Amino acid sequence: MLGLLAMVFYLGGFVCWIIVLISAFQDEVWKGVVGLLCGLYLLYYGIVEFEHPNKWAIVGGGIACNVIGGVLGFMNAAAHAR
Repeated sequence: MLGLLAMVFYLGGFVCWIIVLISAFQDEVWKGVVGLLCGLYLLYYGIVEFEHPNKWAIVGGGIACNVIGGVLGFMNAAAHAR
């Protein structure tokens, strides 16, 4: 059950970061390619250069969903390790 919940949160984070990645490609193609290859640049782009009316909801949602998904995934792995 925790594994399924972790996947749902990871999917939510994935959708948020895809929105940022599409914006990076629309801004400059090289920014999109670098963002696709390097997640840290995509995080930088999302915080500094991403312009959207719901910028902080998208970037914060992407970060929060990935962190929660990671915690739930770790809890799932720890529960199955017994």
